[in-house]
Amino acid sequence: MFASPCTFRHGFPNQPTAVAFDPIQKLLAIGCKNGSVRILGKFGVDCHVMHESSQFGEVGVIQIVFLINEGALITATTDDCVHLWNFRQKRVDLVHSLQFQRERITYMHLPLQSKWLYVGTQKGNIHVVNIESFQLSGYIINWNKAIDVFRKTHPGPVVQLCDNPLDSSKLLIGFETGQLVYWDLRLKQAEMRWQSAEPLKSMTWCNDGKQFMTSHTDGSILTWNLRQPGKPVLSQQPHAKIGKDGKPEACKSIQKVEWKAARSGEQFVIFCGGMTYEKAGRSPSITIMQGKSTTVLEMEHNVVDFITLCESPYASDIPEPYAIVVVLQSDLVVIDLLSTGFPCFESPHPMELHECPVTCCTYLADCPSDLIPAFYSVGSKSSKRTGFSDREWPLAGGEWTIPACSYSEIIITGHADGSIKFWDASCGTLQVLYKVKTSKVFERPTPKSQDGTDEDPFAVQLLSLCPESRKMCIAGAAGYVILFKFKRQEATSETAVLDIPVAYETFDDSEVSPEADYSGRGNISKLSSADNQIFGADCGPSVKVKSGLLKKPPGFQAVLVCLSPSPISSLGLNSSYGLLAYGTDTGAVIVDMAHKVCLLNIATPDLYGGADPYQRVPKSPKRTQPPDSDPDRCRSPSIDQGVDVLEELNQSGSASPHEEPEIEPRKKKFNLKKQLSRVDIKLKFQPRNNKRSNSVFYPDESPTSLSPEEESVPVIKEPEQEERPERPSELSLFEEKAVDRPTPPPRRDKKDKEVPKRDTRLLSVPNIKYHPKQNHSAALARKMNKLDSSFSRSRSSSMSSLENISSEAVQCIAFADSYTKKTDSTTFPTLWLGTSLGSVLTVMLNVPSDIRSTQPVTIGPFGTMFRLKGSILSMSFLDCNGALIPYTFESWRDDGREKQRSSRTNSNSSRMSPPGSAGSEISCDRQFVVIVSEKQAIVAALPSHNVVYKVQITEADFVVKGEIISLKDSVCLVCYVSNGHICAYSLPSLRMLIDIDFLPLTDLRIARTFSFSNHGHGLFLCSPTEVQKFTVSAEFCASLGEMVGELFLPHEMPEPPKESFFKGLFGGGSRSLDREELFGEQSGKASRTTAKHIPGINQLQADSGKACNEVQKAHRMVVERGEKLSQLEERTEKMMNEAENFQSSAHSLMLKYKDKKWYQI
Repeated sequence: MFASPCTFRHGFPNQPTAVAFDPIQKLLAIGCKNGSVRILGKFGVDCHVMHESSQFGEVGVIQIVFLINEGALITATTDDCVHLWNFRQKRVDLVHSLQFQRERITYMHLPLQSKWLYVGTQKGNIHVVNIESFQLSGYIINWNKAIDVFRKTHPGPVVQLCDNPLDSSKLLIGFETGQLVYWDLRLKQAEMRWQSAEPLKSMTWCNDGKQFMTSHTDGSILTWNLRQPGKPVLSQQPHAKIGKDGKPEACKSIQKVEWKAARSGEQFVIFCGGMTYEKAGRSPSITIMQGKSTTVLEMEHNVVDFITLCESPYASDIPEPYAIVVVLQSDLVVIDLLSTGFPCFESPHPMELHECPVTCCTYLADCPSDLIPAFYSVGSKSSKRTGFSDREWPLAGGEWTIPACSYSEIIITGHADGSIKFWDASCGTLQVLYKVKTSKVFERPTPKSQDGTDEDPFAVQLLSLCPESRKMCIAGAAGYVILFKFKRQEATSETAVLDIPVAYETFDDSEVSPEADYSGRGNISKLSSADNQIFGADCGPSVKVKSGLLKKPPGFQAVLVCLSPSPISSLGLNSSYGLLAYGTDTGAVIVDMAHKVCLLNIATPDLYGGADPYQRVPKSPKRTQPPDSDPDRCRSPSIDQGVDVLEELNQSGSASPHEEPEIEPRKKKFNLKKQLSRVDIKLKFQPRNNKRSNSVFYPDESPTSLSPEEESVPVIKEPEQEERPERPSELSLFEEKAVDRPTPPPRRDKKDKEVPKRDTRLLSVPNIKYHPKQNHSAALARKMNKLDSSFSRSRSSSMSSLENISSEAVQCIAFADSYTKKTDSTTFPTLWLGTSLGSVLTVMLNVPSDIRSTQPVTIGPFGTMFRLKGSILSMSFLDCNGALIPYTFESWRDDGREKQRSSRTNSNSSRMSPPGSAGSEISCDRQFVVIVSEKQAIVAALPSHNVVYKVQITEADFVVKGEIISLKDSVCLVCYVSNGHICAYSLPSLRMLIDIDFLPLTDLRIARTFSFSNHGHGLFLCSPTEVQKFTVSAEFCASLGEMVGELFLPHEMPEPPKESFFKGLFGGGSRSLDREELFGEQSGKASRTTAKHIPGINQLQADSGKACNEVQKAHRMVVERGEKLSQLEERTEKMMNEAENFQSSAHSLMLKYKDKKWYQI
């Protein structure tokens, strides 16, 4: 049922280092610095393989060479290994490896349809490798034999090797110092030598086999002729300008040059680099010299390598170039040489994932089928790409068909510039659907130098989407939340703005004053205008929303912006309730999406009421630092308790929206020094008896302060006084004799009036927090410190009371129809809040069942509290049978149409409401809530709030991501732990199902983007430019082969060029070489210390098969020998019996004639 392979990788290969092309199979291979290789063809043909890391870390790819039309390729890596890969099957396999032990590999060359590979080294030697057996030949070209005897210096490493197009027995060797050697393989000696004035970068032959070009570090291109061995016949610097002194200006080096001819007679000279130094930071370029015309194509990124695609694979034939593949540092460009102006081809592969750095990621598997067409429809209208070539994509290798059984998948990426991209990830492919620019909602930001921070204020940190209602909310780095609604038509409207003031904050070390005085915890009031003026200089947002009527294009249109002075730590919405909620570093905010008013702005300490177990140090309200700069924010007690908090809160404290207070715009101040100084500070203040509350409600009438009698709550019991059992006896689950087993909810009588049912869908929409770039090191250090120090000592509530808590962020938000008190008999709309200290608190929501536009939502009393170790990661709800309760939603409707697409259902239709009055006692539990923290997970029964199951997921490490997923008609808890393991637990019993080593947490990028979705799927950002999908479903792995494209297709080799009669007569044609005779056994054996053969998996399987055969043969021989020995033993025994019979006969005969005379016989 479970597996954990990586399935598909999309995006641009990170840090490319090498590229190769198969002209017959039409496949492109790109190697990277981290050892990965991507093989690309037509749309849907995208394969990824990875070199295993050596003992020194990751190994980079130096060079890739295709075995033309043979379904294999060879790679050379930085650990001086040569690898042979076979991709004739859908799965790419490593066949052989050859480890060079004494020399470093610098270049490889494989002639067409040859099985002998030339390998150049840093010492200047050339070795020959048989690619069939991957054994080293005894033939070697030593550098001291290749150079002139009069040369006194080393020629340097081998830069390039290439054989003559017309004479395969001649090999052109280029050394780094500019030494060129024309080597005769048969005679084993140098036929010609040249020496250039500048160091060599690359070489290329003309197809006639008589001339070749070289590029050098001074930006020059030299043309050499075999008939003139002394000097080059032509020297040119294409981009050099003649100065006033009559000398050419200095130019950059030309990294690579290729010389190709067309059948029309035109010559193409293509190279990269060679520009002058006159302008600092001049753009990288590719230069195309076609006849007498020169075209310079500027590139956006540095050029890594390029390849000219030609019609003929034979070097002696006219190449006929038609395209250029340019691999840039961050992009892949394919240039059309046959169209005017050399336009680019539009790539079917998504290479723009990293166009702007990805800051958050959400994965939706099995989403509504009409969502992708809707996004594509608005996306195709808004982005019309022009200027591309009309010809077909030249990398048309492989074959891919749409799988029969598949479902819709969408990936949503948030970026640093505030843009959001929607991707179609169905069927193992990736296509961009639609792009939203959230920065257009705001005015242009102030310059970063004035703002005091390098962080982009529009960076998308959190994202939450309801696929059914097509409502989306995002949180930006500047402390704002935007609510979007999807509309097919263009609209002109004004964007509503809510300025949410700070609710509560605490002093840091430098701001604590013994004389600090503040009001009691129970006060619930608005900030006065005087307070706003006092705090306005520090509390205000750093962005300003555009005012007035705005023209909004089709798609997601902003309808509401909430400005908060505190960083956003969690985000969620529920379209059925019409509510939006988000958590900050200091509290939580609930917003009514229908009325566009703030219902609740409460500080985290006020959620506890009088049961707050922590001592908190106050400070004046102002913009807080990012959440990842506080090392103590994820520390929490080690006990799990269920405590009813504020059970009898006075109804006058309930809030309903009426009007929004006016708050003056405020500016942001940022103290970088204070931010950095607070990273590793530990608060050591003594406990105080003072308490403070600045929670802000928005009622219809003026707020009412609660009296001390109205805020009394039960006292939390110490763990020494009461120890909660792992499984209470009053809730016997899944036992045959269980009396209080949960019973299913009563079914509606068919005769009753029919109420339309609400559409539900099991869909996981994870919210991923983005940490600013400048805080990555501090956040990583904090995460790693948890491995040693976090929770290493007892964290009882008594110890917690001795510590001053600097802040407590709301890290997790969940809407659900659930129970808030033990005495509840029916479910109510609730909001569950999980904090960074491991507390889980509930808020009751009084959502009217009628039309929301006429009746507001009110906030009810707070409910029960649970406490776990570590920050809360996720909360989900199960029914009494252990099935995941689908979240409720409102179906999407287009406001531009008169007819609603799908009518809204009654909000009570999906709630599990057992019979009985509200005040009656509940005899059995109806729900389970599954709460996951960084250290443990619990399953609590509702409404009794008993913790029935509990598991300690990890001790020394921490859980990065934990989600409840649907998998094969069941649900389970899947966790990704910081030690690289993926653990799965059954529900509700929390029995471990799997624990496998999956992916080491080497980068915070992985933790920031790691997410699970339905059917066991998941993804993470494996590099800044690539996203990696994976699955824990063995069933999906079994059908994975149907979704993967075919790489290799049988193709016949084109006929080689025919020689003319006169060329064959006068010896001007191509000459063949018997390399088997030259490099085979007759050449001798290579030294064993030069290279070591490492067999691949196929070779190991073959060797193991041979070993098994030998063992079976030996066993058979032993059995046969045993049988023969048995036969010999039987024959020996038979002979022994015959001998005994003969002895007895002889003895009796002797006795008969013993006493008789001879004459008596």
